[in-house]
Amino acid sequence: MESLVIVYSYHHHNTERIARVIANVLDAPVKKPDEVTPEEISGYGLIGFGSGIYHGMHHESLLSLADRLPSASSGTAFLFSTAGITGERKTSKDHSLLREKLQAKGYRVTGEFSCKGYNTNSFLKYLGGMNRGRPNAEDIHRAWEFARNLRKELVDR
Repeated sequence: MESLVIVYSYHHHNTERIARVIANVLDAPVKKPDEVTPEEISGYGLIGFGSGIYHGMHHESLLSLADRLPSASSGTAFLFSTAGITGERKTSKDHSLLREKLQAKGYRVTGEFSCKGYNTNSFLKYLGGMNRGRPNAEDIHRAWEFARNLRKELVDR
């Protein structure tokens, strides 16, 4: 199963670091949302969608891309993100809009990953930010394990 990782990472490239770890394990290319077409995406069996979390959701470029995807009868996706605040319930809520858009197109969302990322948005820039040094080595290892499990379950079958 061929894999593709799509990531929007802007401020500190936190999410790009996570994307590259996941892509390395999956032997997948990493592309930005504006570097891939919906038709190209349909050629992959496993697609990862990730960005930082902006106002409680993935970046608009990913949401827009999801809206433009054709219906897929057998597409499989996973979601990932970095955020100032994380936790299982928070991540589930943050990922909900993108998850719902992909599921509405027929994609099966098979896994989700999130970790803290260095955040200097809004007033935080005046305070030196939050989560300096994140993602850290433990976050990177967790992303590697997440991707390894995806590979075992989906890619190497």
